[in-house]
Amino acid sequence: MTLSLVEEQVVKSRDRVKAYGEVFTPKHMVEQMLDLVAEDLETGPDFVDKTFLEPSAGDGNFLVAILRRKLAAIERRFPADEWRNESLFALASIYGIELLEDNHEDAKANLLAEFVGFHQAHGTPADPGTGLHRAAEFLIGTNIVRGNTLTAQTPEGEGIQFSWWHRVEGQPGVVQREPFTLASLRDDAGFDFTVYATYEPCPIDEVHEQGGSDA
Repeated sequence: MTLSLVEEQVVKSRDRVKAYGEVFTPKHMVEQMLDLVAEDLETGPDFVDKTFLEPSAGDGNFLVAILRRKLAAIERRFPADEWRNESLFALASIYGIELLEDNHEDAKANLLAEFVGFHQAHGTPADPGTGLHRAAEFLIGTNIVRGNTLTAQTPEGEGIQFSWWHRVEGQPGVVQREPFTLASLRDDAGFDFTVYATYEPCPIDEVHEQGGSDA
């Protein structure tokens, strides 16, 4: 039996459903679910920095929809000369975990394409040679990780690590990176920031110059 277009978008194969429980959420359902948190995404105070974690990211359908809404809100609410930095802060607020390698690569690529498309549509250079593209790619590579949410481990058996990117007070456009583990979110003690080396504050469009996503 030939799968319909909608079914092809929801299920890649029966074998993957059996092995991993992989079923993709249709776009209309993604939008309906995000409508429930529209204030955090688009209208509330500090909406740009409100964090979202997708524990089973798939090919990034939720991640892309979240970014798209944040970018649209930035366009409405900020002057054009602030879109560059604010869009990067929005990207830094989005996290995802995906177990399957092909989905993980697709999720990162789809998120980057959405970000680049936004800027190119407004005439802002965002090709791979630009600092904007490199900063976005770095943030995505750091925030969208491959691993198992249930065990909080990577395929290599190491603890899943994220970074919190927070604005430096009094220094517009400057970010401070503080690494932490996913496992620490479940502990009563809270984030384990002190376990890791501290990164120096830097402009958010220069985060890629501090090192790779596994730094």
